[in-house]
Amino acid sequence: MSELKKITDYLWEIPQTGQMLVPGRIYASEKLMNQIQKDESLKQVANVAHLPGIINYSLAMPDIHWGYGFPIGGVAATDARSGVISPGGVGYDINCGVRLLKTNLSADFIRPKIKDIVTTLFNAVPSGVGSHGAIRKLSRKDIRNVLVNGAGWAIENGYGYAQTLNFIEDNGCLKEADPDVISERAYQRGMPQLGTLGSGNHFIEIAEVKNIYDEDTARQLGLEKGNVVIFVHTGSRGLGYQVCDDFIKVTLQATRKYGINVPDRQLACAPLDSQEGKDYLGAMRCAANFAFANRQVISSLIESAMLKILNMNPYDMGLQLIWDVAHNIAKIETHKVDGKPRQVCVHRKGATRAFGPGSQDLPVEYRDIGQPVLIPGDMGTESYLCIGTDKAMLETFGSSCHGAGRVLSRTQAKKRSQGRNLYAELANAGIFVMAEGKSTMAEEMPDAYKNVTEVVNTMHLAGITRKVSRFTPMGVVKG
Repeated sequence: MSELKKITDYLWEIPQTGQMLVPGRIYASEKLMNQIQKDESLKQVANVAHLPGIINYSLAMPDIHWGYGFPIGGVAATDARSGVISPGGVGYDINCGVRLLKTNLSADFIRPKIKDIVTTLFNAVPSGVGSHGAIRKLSRKDIRNVLVNGAGWAIENGYGYAQTLNFIEDNGCLKEADPDVISERAYQRGMPQLGTLGSGNHFIEIAEVKNIYDEDTARQLGLEKGNVVIFVHTGSRGLGYQVCDDFIKVTLQATRKYGINVPDRQLACAPLDSQEGKDYLGAMRCAANFAFANRQVISSLIESAMLKILNMNPYDMGLQLIWDVAHNIAKIETHKVDGKPRQVCVHRKGATRAFGPGSQDLPVEYRDIGQPVLIPGDMGTESYLCIGTDKAMLETFGSSCHGAGRVLSRTQAKKRSQGRNLYAELANAGIFVMAEGKSTMAEEMPDAYKNVTEVVNTMHLAGITRKVSRFTPMGVVKG
């Protein structure tokens, strides 16, 4: 975009023109910006700036790439009273998110056993399109309770421990979820899928704590160099997809009904104070709660499988949740705007919450350091744990990047992978991978993604998040 202006080495601006209500702002290094400009995501940043009630800026993180309506890596806050909510600002995989679990196990102890462990986890946690069967098929009443209670339902039904809830965003349950606005089709899709990994970029990863950049914070989080951690990345499965699909139709009608003009029909939206807006929020919260419960159940399945394969007791293994954060969500939050507290609806689409120190939304254990921000790479490269900052609260509504971000579409990645043995390439790098099929491996190969270290360093140098530790993969289960 010829009008793109460089504000700092890590911040760029699309000036407010035409019917844009605010400027667009993108956090990126020059190297990343050169990649970003190869797709239509910057145009989407400008499009989002047309949403009624949008505040300050249409924002994008350095992992930005083209998505449905909003770019993936997009953030926008709208006024909670006069603004709108857009399903395209959340996405189809509602509360796709990631959790990080620490262990007492050393990488040296686990490495010789990694093939057996990955195989065991692959069999214990169903993955892939339409997967089901990890736990009993739930009844409609069960699913209704999941939609209302989130991760709490999983705990009450024997999947984990009550103290875990303190370390999940919103304690693993968004309030005011409304199961009565969920379609029967969404219920039916969700009933067999709790405790399943799904497909695409979803994964379970066993990794080593390779580097620690902030010793004090790492110690407070219980991280030790050389120990093993486990990432779980998945979302709300078919139920969340159906909720999005249902409400895109609803908001397309609402956009016409309320006379809202947007430059892209994929930005269909509804006023937050309208019945359509309230219904979508209630349904989205249900799907988010399903995802929180899903990750909790999967974590419990992982613990049971690893205890069995390692012939170990829970105390010795020491599996504990560090943090669980949502990547695709819209939430009513209070932020300072022009120096005054204001209720806003923050859309985070392929972006993660990054609240700074002192936030009352954090557990007391983390309140003095800030919120953990989990940034997984791809199955062949490193991942990071960072911490939210005061500057994030001032500039990005407490938001940061969520991963590396694609540079190749799934179709392009498949073409690029032809003739390559990706399993062997990763094995040669010391990473044992099991996946449902070659298609997933091709679509999710490391070449398909930006350099996650470049992405993380951009946010670190911009002052939005602060690096704490780096992890390298040892074994991966892909959906």
